[in-house]
Amino acid sequence: MGKRKELKDGDVDMGGTGRPVDDDESDEDIDMVNVDFEWFDPQPAVDFHGLKNLLRQLFDSDAQIFDLSALADLILSQPLLGSTVKVDGNESDPYAFLTVLNLQEHKDKPVIKDLTSYLQSKASSNASLAPLAQLLSQNPIPPVGLILTERLINMPSEIVPPMYTMLLEEIAWALEEKEPYNFSHYLIVSKKYEEVESKLDMEDSRPQKKKKNSGNKAEQFFFHPEDEVLQRHAICSGSIDYTHKHDDGHSDSKRTFQDLGIKTSGSLMLIEASKLEAAVKDVTDYLKAPV
Repeated sequence: MGKRKELKDGDVDMGGTGRPVDDDESDEDIDMVNVDFEWFDPQPAVDFHGLKNLLRQLFDSDAQIFDLSALADLILSQPLLGSTVKVDGNESDPYAFLTVLNLQEHKDKPVIKDLTSYLQSKASSNASLAPLAQLLSQNPIPPVGLILTERLINMPSEIVPPMYTMLLEEIAWALEEKEPYNFSHYLIVSKKYEEVESKLDMEDSRPQKKKKNSGNKAEQFFFHPEDEVLQRHAICSGSIDYTHKHDDGHSDSKRTFQDLGIKTSGSLMLIEASKLEAAVKDVTDYLKAPV
């Protein structure tokens, strides 16, 4: 049976789960849900399907490229490294996870070969990711720690600092045991999005003249607020386009504030191993719940 991760006092404060209710507001107008989050080691007997679903969400439309079953199995093969977050006890599905995989140690595994080739190709297509492309093209590949993390969309960001803090501790313990986690760099895979005009709105305004493209690149936003902080510590970072494109109606299924759709893209950040601890500290400060 897997053990529950222990959080020391001060590791995380989730703050309130609802806003104050004025006297003139009916109880029926406000729904408040109190949720207790628990951190666990990855559980091979329990977490396979939940991890696979979160990996599919992480890689978005390009998830079909990879053997996600093999990737989930690889994550679960190192149960003392990384964390899952659950709300209904150890036997429930994870709502979030974070782990690290050694690209050098697992270089001969087909799913890692596919991932490394994919990431090297994508990095080569973005000048801002040139240092990453050069690193991944080396033979043999250096000991790069591939950090994979994802969570359900409504999960609070305050769950993130404990996962990163635990990861640093677990890597330190693994190194004491001479295990292969002496990384030179960490590569964080994440996601971004940009707001796009709804196809439905464009159809409604079809008789009007189309606006000329100003040539300005659309502003991109992080799905995960911690990525904004991690990016500041990165050697390089940048967006990558997915190989498999969504159809035209996909952005409307992800409309933000009912006015705009969103177009998703991948995000890569390369951080020197010696800089991760400081990055995690900054993430913890940034995501600290308001008092």
